[in-house]
Order: sequence, then structure tokens, then C-alpha cells
Amino acid sequence: MRHTLAEIAVALGGDLLGDGTIEITGTAEPAEARPDQLAIAIDPKYADAFATGRARVALLWEGADWQALGLDGAVTLPRGKAGMPELTRMMDKGPEIAPGIHPSAVIDPTAKIGEGAAIGPFVVIGPRARVGARARIDAGVTIGEDVQIGDDLLLHSGARIARGVEIGHRFIGNQNCVVGGDGFSFTTRDKSAVEELRGDLDHAGEAVAGSSQWQRVHSLGAVEIGDDVELGAGSTIDRGTIRATRIGRGTKIDNLVQIGHNAVLGEDCLVCGQAGVAGSARIGNRVVLAGRVAVSDNLFVGDDVIAGGGAGIMTNVPAGRAVLGTPAVKMDTQLKINRELRRLPRLADTIRELQKAVSQMTQKD
Repeated sequence: MRHTLAEIAVALGGDLLGDGTIEITGTAEPAEARPDQLAIAIDPKYADAFATGRARVALLWEGADWQALGLDGAVTLPRGKAGMPELTRMMDKGPEIAPGIHPSAVIDPTAKIGEGAAIGPFVVIGPRARVGARARIDAGVTIGEDVQIGDDLLLHSGARIARGVEIGHRFIGNQNCVVGGDGFSFTTRDKSAVEELRGDLDHAGEAVAGSSQWQRVHSLGAVEIGDDVELGAGSTIDRGTIRATRIGRGTKIDNLVQIGHNAVLGEDCLVCGQAGVAGSARIGNRVVLAGRVAVSDNLFVGDDVIAGGGAGIMTNVPAGRAVLGTPAVKMDTQLKINRELRRLPRLADTIRELQKAVSQMTQKD
């Protein structure tokens, strides 16, 4: 895949400097760039790295002296990061899937596949499934019965879409993701030890014996996903118990994320690796859950909330709040707590010295 520097400048809406006819086959960091690669240096701190690389052209910060860096051409942007989505889209070859349907694919006669599909080996598509136009489905993917998926689908190898799931346009499912697995839902005929504990947190030091013969609650709901959603490798979205689990338009979910049954995520959320959203939690629009954030069940997280890495959200969070820590509190409060925690060893030493002094005074009396 080749592009001229001029083509890249037009696509990114940047300023072209120098020779725009130079052809580029890929991208690299400045220290490792070959002459046929575009060096990515969107910050002045990368300038020194050009001395060890062989780059002829680069994507640079606005105002950069490209000639002083020894380049034959460059593209500059006021905000280099803003150009990365389009640049990487141009350079990404994606999985190599031959047009048409591979002979080893098993597609039920009642399934409907849109025009322009590329379906790889050992793909299985179940009864009454509907897949839109220009779908790209890599090896070993399964799509269950009655699934509905929009146009421009991309499923990487090993992805699993279970029965009855509804997905909008331009969905990307990375390797071994699962959409529509059964929810983790069990109950007991009598009140369980967990219910006893949750009902009496004032006496939560001991676990009270209760019923533990777990009865399976089947998942009768499905999963509904809006347009332009991406699901990371190894991530899962469980189907709902009665109603559907829902993921809003434009939401991006990282690798190894668990979305529990009946959960609702709003639009344009960002859920980072190893985060977990428990069953029936409701997440607003434009919420960011950083890595390893845990959201307890049946909670509400308002619009525009940002939860820092490792936060444990155990109560409702109002819109627009930044939280951190476990249990999660306002981020500035948690930072103060962290500072005080660092002083605890010194404070403990002081208390021991005071106890010793009081004890000595008591003995003298």
C-alpha cells in the first residue's frame, strides 16, 4: 500500500512541505524509520531521534524546521494526534480475507449476506442471521441464529456473536471477543449468605450461613449494540436476563473487559482494559472507565464521568465527576488521601513515641 506525501497531506488536512511526490509504504518512529516510511514525530521531544534513523519524510509538529532535521519533505499539523486516525486508516491493510465466501464456510440457507462480503475459512453463520453489505469476516468466526448486523462489519478471527444479538453499522469485533454469552445469574430458593450479608452491613464482620444451592437464571434477553462500536480482543458482553444489554453508538471497549447482563452503556464511552461493569449498572454518555475500573451492580454513573485506573465504583456517581480510588471518591480527595497514607509510617512512629513517654510518666507517678 503506497501513498505519496501529498496524498497524506490532503487526507490529514495538514501543510505539505518539500517534495510531495515521495512515496510512502508505512510508518515508523524517527529512530527506526526507513527512507520509504513516514516518521511520526508530533512533538519536539522526538527531534533528536532523527539523527539515528533514515527517514526522508515525517509527520511533524506545527512550526518544525523540517530541513534542519535532514528531511526531503514533511506534513505538519497544529495537533498531530488529530491526524492519527486518518493516517493509520490509510496505512492499515487489515486482515487478508479473500473476496467472496470461502468453500469451508458453513452458512445456513436461511441466512442473508449483503453484497461485497469477504468471508474466511471455517466461518459459521446460523439460521435467519442477517449481515449487511461489505462485511469482512475472518477465519473461525461464529454468528448465531437470528443475529442482525449492519453494513461494513469487521470480525477478526475467533469472534463469537451469539443468538439474537442486534448490532449496528461499522462494528469491529477483535479476536476472540464474545457478544451475547449468557449472563452470570444464579439465585437460591431461600435467602443466600450473600443476601444476608448485603442486608445487614452493620454486622458484616462475619459471613452468615445461608442457602448455597444455586439455581440457574436463564438469559432470555439479548444484546443491542449501536453504530460505530468496537469490542477488544477477549472482551465479553453478556446477554440480558429479560431485557437486552445495551451498548450505545460510538462506544469503544478495550481488551479483556467484562460487561455484565442488563448493563446499559451510553454513547461515545471509552472502557479500558480489564475494566468490569457488573449486571444492571447504567453508564451515561461519554464516560471514561480507565484500566481495571470496577463498577458494582445496579449503580448509575452519570454523563461525562472519568474514573481513574483501578477505581472501585460502589455508589452512584453524578454527571461530570472525576473519581479515583476504592471505594471511588472525588479524584482530588483521593489524591489527598494518598498523600496522607504516605505519612502513616511516620505518624505511627510518633504515636509509639508518645505512648512510651506517657507510660514512663505514669510509672514515675
